Amino acid sequence: MKVTKGKVSLVGAGPGDIGLLTIKGLKCLQRADVVVYDFHLNVQILDYIKGGAELIYAGKRGGRHDMTQDEINSVLVSKALEGKNVCRLKGGDPFVFGRGGEEAEVLTGEGIEFEVVPGISSAIAVPAYAGIPLTHRDYASSFVVVPGNEASTKKESSIDWAALARGNGTIVFLMAIKNIEDVSEKLIENGKAPDTPVAVIRWGTRSEQRTIVSTIRDIPEAIKSSEIRPPAVIVVGDVVNLRDKLNWFEKKPLFGQRILVTREHSEGFETLEELGAEVTVFPTIKVVPPESWKELDTAISKVSTYKWLVFTSASGVRFFFQRFFELDRDVRDLFGIKICAIGSKTAAEVGKYGLRVDLIPDSFRAEGLIKAFGGPDAFRGLKILLPRAAAAREVFPAKVRESGGEIDVPVTYRAIKPGSQGKRMKRFLREGKITMATFTSEATFTNFREMLGDEAGSLLKNVTIAAIGPVTARAIEKAGLKVDIMPKTATVDAMVEEIIRYSLQPSSHAH
Repeated sequence: MKVTKGKVSLVGAGPGDIGLLTIKGLKCLQRADVVVYDFHLNVQILDYIKGGAELIYAGKRGGRHDMTQDEINSVLVSKALEGKNVCRLKGGDPFVFGRGGEEAEVLTGEGIEFEVVPGISSAIAVPAYAGIPLTHRDYASSFVVVPGNEASTKKESSIDWAALARGNGTIVFLMAIKNIEDVSEKLIENGKAPDTPVAVIRWGTRSEQRTIVSTIRDIPEAIKSSEIRPPAVIVVGDVVNLRDKLNWFEKKPLFGQRILVTREHSEGFETLEELGAEVTVFPTIKVVPPESWKELDTAISKVSTYKWLVFTSASGVRFFFQRFFELDRDVRDLFGIKICAIGSKTAAEVGKYGLRVDLIPDSFRAEGLIKAFGGPDAFRGLKILLPRAAAAREVFPAKVRESGGEIDVPVTYRAIKPGSQGKRMKRFLREGKITMATFTSEATFTNFREMLGDEAGSLLKNVTIAAIGPVTARAIEKAGLKVDIMPKTATVDAMVEEIIRYSLQPSSHAH
């Protein structure tokens, strides 16, 4: 059978903030069979790749290359000729010093279809995140983007230094840190005023962003004394003076906090991102259907016999109704049954099915549930359906039964450990890229330790730890670690509020 040629998408991933990836870029990533990616990416973008896609790391870090450009070109061609959809994922924009033009030429020569998905270039995004507009009516009406390192194949520089020095526009240098002394000298030699303002922004648009401001004359020494290393963007011009007034990103209250979320979805943690924190999602639990629907199917078949339907999690709600409707049941079959939901998020999930919750306990543990029903005596003669996880506490069911009530607890979903490896997370922790770790259940912590192995404890020693409640906190402390944050109410919303309160304390960054 003849294999149809595949297609290559040259996709710009933006400068680092994952929110700056375009919608079209995301769609290309999600349909790709093969993803060839560079170093200067927010690696969380790779979490959006479909399962089973092949990942190929092309490297390109600080002059070191895991793959040469010729090797990258060869991979793009060979994978496309296998009939695969290939996503060539690059930091910034593919056509702004990204060698995307060279790759496109090779693909054209081989008769392979390609498309270009522009990305937001660090040349414009990074200064913006540092509070520096490249153009401003009172300061500069133009800007130019200049490579700070010339291609090794060029014998002479193609940069017109005299024109750069004479111009009144803003100059943006990319990849210039290693050659900053030459850049400074050439600008001054060609007439640029030595006291012209200069800003250097490292890891722009990320929570690690760091900015220093100096002058053309003094910037080489400022970079050396501040130990600024690549990747960094250098901005030259009077617009740099606007930073004092327009610096918005680095002034966010949680700027610099890099928070680890160990659950499958980061719903509820968005507020932290809005306040400037960077949220890294590393799921240690995956919610999946039960191994058998038999227990739940039996309960659903006699659903009209129950007086109460109790949900202890949003996952329980979702999986219950998924199966309920798969069995061709109707919400009218729940007529007359009262509904109890533990927590506002669980209640909101019930509300999505057009149903009203009759009872939400003040305390979100089994003991609080018993109290909400009016104590043990209230269960006499009651028949309750509690769809729940495969492994759950028996406190509430036991109390119902010993008090003369009847309760069925069919397994409705399972929480399992994902297959993803902890290699990347270990690197993040070693390099100090995580400042705070959050655990929303005992299982999220236990699985985290298993996924990271023997190093887990030592890697978390210098990280602020937040636990959702006492059961989770005990598991963490039993492992010899200190819990710094625990909300009074065991909900994600309360946990987020406590994280914000803790982070805004003057001493919060000292563990």
